[in-house]
Amino acid sequence: MIEQTRKLGKLVRIHPISPAVLQRAVIVAMLSFLFFLATMIGVYTSQKLGFFLLSTAFLIVNIFTMFGLLSARKNVLNVYENGFSYKKFKTRWDEIERIEVKMTHRPFKGGKIGYKIIKKNDENIFLDESIHDINRVIEKIDSELAEMRAKEKV
Repeated sequence: MIEQTRKLGKLVRIHPISPAVLQRAVIVAMLSFLFFLATMIGVYTSQKLGFFLLSTAFLIVNIFTMFGLLSARKNVLNVYENGFSYKKFKTRWDEIERIEVKMTHRPFKGGKIGYKIIKKNDENIFLDESIHDINRVIEKIDSELAEMRAKEKV
């Protein structure tokens, strides 16, 4: 892994999780915790099983949200001089074959744009809007691919 990072060159840019995604997760965590506390008060005052089950459900939602939030903060896209890495995926610019744009429909927010990066050995990774400033990363990959194709033609 260290050898692969050396081949990628010097670290140029870091793209963490998008602030919008982070904000949504924090809001869900806070609301589920507040509802948990409110239903626990209901458990203590009325001693009903329904309040206990409801408070347990809110606690489970809160735990899963916090776990997802903590694990998502580790998902950082690093851009290097000669390539990029995301989670366990590492690639150099010359290993990338193409980029496919994928549009998925969301009922109330319109489309969600994602990018499928395909390497020459058919390995691929999907990058979406959950990465902060993903368009800048895609522009960088596009420019590197265009530069390499121009060198190949010469």
